[in-house]
Amino acid sequence: MSEPRHFSTWPPMSGEAELIDPAELREWIVFEDEDVLVIDKPGWIVCHPSKNGPWSSLVGACRELTGLETLHLVARLDRETSGIVLIAKRPASARRLQMAFQERRVNKEYLAIMSGELTELVTVNQPLAKDLESQVAARVTVRKSRSAQKAVTAFEPLASGGGYTLVRVHPETGRKHQIRAHAFWLGHPIAGDKIYGPDDTLFLEFITEGWTPRLDAALPMRRQALHATSLTFDGGPQFRLPLAWDMAQFAREVMGIDIDAYCAAPEVKKTAENYGFSS
Repeated sequence: MSEPRHFSTWPPMSGEAELIDPAELREWIVFEDEDVLVIDKPGWIVCHPSKNGPWSSLVGACRELTGLETLHLVARLDRETSGIVLIAKRPASARRLQMAFQERRVNKEYLAIMSGELTELVTVNQPLAKDLESQVAARVTVRKSRSAQKAVTAFEPLASGGGYTLVRVHPETGRKHQIRAHAFWLGHPIAGDKIYGPDDTLFLEFITEGWTPRLDAALPMRRQALHATSLTFDGGPQFRLPLAWDMAQFAREVMGIDIDAYCAAPEVKKTAENYGFSS
């Protein structure tokens, strides 16, 4: 694998979905059997199919790679969030996995770099609803309304430096943009977040013009510093990934912290026969 580029120039992102290189896709596969694909998704790849063809999305590219006409995206991520994506190959496997998520038998863990210094564990229990004051249609915010959904997120600080904090995040619920919106509400937005950062019009500028001088001046990273690091199923498997390299580089070079403990090799623990995925 080629050496990573410096965080200030990585990646050459634009508002359009980039095409996936088949060779790179194979490197992203953490685990595969007849039931599932576990992917370590970089922070510039969209999950769902786009108008730019099969190789412009993770699901489309995996269909091409596996030769399977239908794949089931069980655990997805926002485009700029890196980390574990879980794809089921069979309908029976997808049903079992989706049921596990619905019944909250899956523990999800993220690592994030947040702006400012967070000094103690904080659990945010605040409802989320559409942000009616934002120009960004996808943005949600903490507010009470009939449409609001219960959302609970725990933020555990690990190390601080350079005006940022590396945080372990445990979302107890799975709402849209939950971690990012709760971090913003705390006053410690995720570093590099275009929607829940210093100015949400940065996101509108990015999707129309790509990376601009204004974004470069306002954001410390070219994507949000949020990484899905593990999925653990009750009575089932555990998948764990190291911290994404660009976040690790930011932690070393900007925060000045020893990040090696969070950059271990990927791990798969087998704790149930056939993982309970197949029928």
